[in-house]
Amino acid sequence: MLALRLARGSHPLVLVRRLLVAAASAGVGFLLLCALGYAVAHPASAGSVLRLLWCFVPLAATVQFAVAVARADPSTRPRPGLSALGMGPVRLSALAAVSTAVSTTLGSVVALLFFLHLRGDLTGMPFDGGAAEFLGAGTPLPLAAALLLLAVVPVTASVAGALALRSRPDPARAAFGSEELPEPAPAPAGLPWGVALVAAGLAVEAIASRGRGGNAFPLPGRYDSTPVAVLIGWTLTAVGLAMAGPSLTYLCGRVLQAVRPGAVRLLAGRVLMDEARRIGRPLGVVCAVVSAAIAASALYGGDDRPYGPLTALGAVLVIGCTTATLLTSALEAKHARAHTVEVLLRMGAPAATLRRATMLRAAALLALFAPLTWVIAQVAAVPLTK
Repeated sequence: MLALRLARGSHPLVLVRRLLVAAASAGVGFLLLCALGYAVAHPASAGSVLRLLWCFVPLAATVQFAVAVARADPSTRPRPGLSALGMGPVRLSALAAVSTAVSTTLGSVVALLFFLHLRGDLTGMPFDGGAAEFLGAGTPLPLAAALLLLAVVPVTASVAGALALRSRPDPARAAFGSEELPEPAPAPAGLPWGVALVAAGLAVEAIASRGRGGNAFPLPGRYDSTPVAVLIGWTLTAVGLAMAGPSLTYLCGRVLQAVRPGAVRLLAGRVLMDEARRIGRPLGVVCAVVSAAIAASALYGGDDRPYGPLTALGAVLVIGCTTATLLTSALEAKHARAHTVEVLLRMGAPAATLRRATMLRAAALLALFAPLTWVIAQVAAVPLTK
């Protein structure tokens, strides 16, 4: 009940983010149900397992987005005096888990209703049965399996959100402390492992492409088989970039402060170093998604109809969720350093200086991650197109 009351009194932007989480959950639930319907209609097909495995990518993107929304929710932030009222870290994480469960469950219910409507189980077959093949229309749908698949997103997102909120640092900590400039944040670990995973992922895709023609890897939704090696290779690359993202963001902050920095470069660099862990991982994931999109366009760009409907839905979910996660994390970082901005303005710092520091941070990140994304995309696409 407390979660519902807080939802009623939330800011419209918070409600919009929760609705976006529900929409993403509906999309993933629909993909999972489509995989189930295809498996029921084609019990002897090996492509059923591959379709289910490909649903892991939008599922992971949706869970990441749900966790970011839970972290940025004002009702789950620790405040002075809340512990005395019984709202400590454990209660706040439980509250975030309940809010996430409500949003994702709503999306799963919408996915089930829409899936049953397209199958013709509710009001007859729509669209002249155009969606019957990949929905498994005409075959009984196992209810227990459908409910189990629909529960994956709410359970996973709620548990992940609760764990993330219990382990997060105090968001009231400013980028430079309260009233004075302390030592910079320590460098995040994970860069060597991230580089190793990216190299391993690219190697897996290169090895899997040997002896195959141009369009060696048909995408899901076109009723063809998709090699598991592509999914494994891309997953390793994405995890590697997510691990290396904080270290690369921290490196950007160090470079900005090199060689006798002025006030703008010092401010921009210290903020990047302090926020490397918060925005580095979403940046790495976005880098992996964009590089995959570039490689896919190079691989399938010559086809008249390169992507099927399920592939298009999955791509929209992955790109939309990862981009929304990055924007949400950036907004959370902005709120976290609001006290620092207030202190700097009170000390007489010009507002134009703060704006220039913000633009400099964005330019530094773009200068590093844009070429890195293009290089990874080209390296991944070369073995697949030969």
